Amino acid sequence: MGDEDFFSGGSMHLSPGSCPGVYFPARKRLRIAAPSVYSGFEQKQTSIEVLPDECLFEILRRLPSGQERSACACVSKHWLNLLSSITRSEVNESVQDVEGEGFLSRNLEGKKATDLRLAAISVGTSSRGGLGKLQIRGSGFESKVTDAGLGSIAHGCPSLRVLSLWNLPAVSDMGLSEIARSCPMIEKLDLSRCPGITDNALLAIADNCLNLSDLTIDSCSGVGNEGLRAIARRCINLRSISIRSCPRIGDQGVAFLLAQAGSYLTKVKLQMLNITGLSLAVLGHYGAAVTDLVLHGLQGVNEKGFWVMGNSKGMKKLKSISVMSCRGMTDVGLEAVGNGCPDLKHVSLNKCLLVSGKGLVGLAKSASSLESLKLEECHRINHGSKLKAFSLANCLGIQDFNAESPLPSTSCSSLRSLSIRCCPGFGDASLAFLGKFCHQLQDVELSGLNGVTDAGVLELLQSNNVGLVKVDLSGCINVSDNTVSAISMCHGRTLESLNLDGCKNITDASLVAVAKNCYSVNDLDTSNTLVSDHGIKALASSPNHLNLQVLSFGGCSAITDKSKAFIQKLGRTLLGLNIQRCGRISSSTVDNLLEHLWRFLLNKGACFYNCCVHGNPVSEFWHYLYY
Repeated sequence: MGDEDFFSGGSMHLSPGSCPGVYFPARKRLRIAAPSVYSGFEQKQTSIEVLPDECLFEILRRLPSGQERSACACVSKHWLNLLSSITRSEVNESVQDVEGEGFLSRNLEGKKATDLRLAAISVGTSSRGGLGKLQIRGSGFESKVTDAGLGSIAHGCPSLRVLSLWNLPAVSDMGLSEIARSCPMIEKLDLSRCPGITDNALLAIADNCLNLSDLTIDSCSGVGNEGLRAIARRCINLRSISIRSCPRIGDQGVAFLLAQAGSYLTKVKLQMLNITGLSLAVLGHYGAAVTDLVLHGLQGVNEKGFWVMGNSKGMKKLKSISVMSCRGMTDVGLEAVGNGCPDLKHVSLNKCLLVSGKGLVGLAKSASSLESLKLEECHRINHGSKLKAFSLANCLGIQDFNAESPLPSTSCSSLRSLSIRCCPGFGDASLAFLGKFCHQLQDVELSGLNGVTDAGVLELLQSNNVGLVKVDLSGCINVSDNTVSAISMCHGRTLESLNLDGCKNITDASLVAVAKNCYSVNDLDTSNTLVSDHGIKALASSPNHLNLQVLSFGGCSAITDKSKAFIQKLGRTLLGLNIQRCGRISSSTVDNLLEHLWRFLLNKGACFYNCCVHGNPVSEFWHYLYY
């Protein structure tokens, strides 16, 4: 038998004459043939899958556009992986798309962070504007992102500018180095908890990513001094550096980086590193461009380090400094920083246990431009340049001010913002003292102060002549309706935000005063107070047509279903409502409120969305509703 006996006109069939003695009755061709010696010929099907990968690769790289490549990527994982392995240079020039400028952003977290999804992103974004920003947040040792996934991004996303890799133990130098070689436009790189990344990856970044301007290295145990030195030598566009908890990084790397890049670095953040005063001394001498400095948990830096940093007087442009848990920050060091940084405006000290009131006085005298001072858990501070903002939090050593207090009285005249939180020694006497000089206050936060009563608050506010905008008295259990009444009467035309959460003596009388006297309030919180249905009715019936946007009654057990109609009326302007833990509001009332308030939102939805293009979209409105 020859081939022509089996194939005629391009179709496979059996000729009756080819098998003598076998009877073939005249009938239609069967759709499914019975098994026979020739069944192998009938069942064999031609498939592109039988082609070797080399042939498939050549076919796929010649697809005419990104749309066709995306469609082919949906055929199978095998095709997707092949497509993601094609670099931009390997795409046939005659059909190559114009690469976008990196307008797209992608974020993968937890179980969604896999190599397969990265491959899909690589193929899908290349012709749709290009991938500009990628954040991958893994799940530790369960993370499914490896070097293969980063390789896919490297092949298909040369426009990548921002890359964040968090908690990815399976990623190593190989993956990041491939990114560096294929994505030279990277400007911002964030590496956090990636133990497989070492100095070799940073060397590749330094050699290829010359536009790098922002680098963060956090808890990367493999990165050491050599990597930092390479970045310092090559990345002359670097403007921001943040290094945290990297045990192999010490003075050799940090000091070299600061000496080499101090003339153009503007933001420096050093946290929990094994460095000494040498690094701070180098920073003080070479940090001519530094405007923002954060120093946290530097246990190896002593008082001399801070003193030399300040007295080197090289940081003329420093505007903001934050120091936390640094035992070397003392009164001497603080004053030296004030002397050496003439443009210093914002100072934040947290858990600096050796700083006392003497140091603050020295800072106030030396830093003539100081506007904001924030102190938290600085227990040796016992009492206060013309500040615009002053904040104290959890300072156990604070006691009531008096006439002999070292705070210069004239320094309070320009104060706009005052925040005192959880300082048990702070009471009415301190408020009365500040009230004599602080006549320009607009933002007042007195939170968790059991020693503050109506008398103290009234002493602080009675001489205010600009009008309060924001008042937070949360947790002041000894403040009553008298304070709210006075605030609403004196500052009702300017007050926009009032927080009375946890003020146990607040009743409906406060809401009546707000409804009667306040014209501009848009954020009101009376959670965990004694307000009831009567107070909500007063708000809804306000003659001033309140424009409340955020309203909170959480934990108010006296509010019942009777308030439903009043809340619905207020809902015409609401963007957020908290009725959590209001046990006397039934589930049916909550459902009814949801439906009613949604109707208001939908009726004005188009207008609201157009007005809030840069804010929260309408679809996120009810993220603020709790019940």
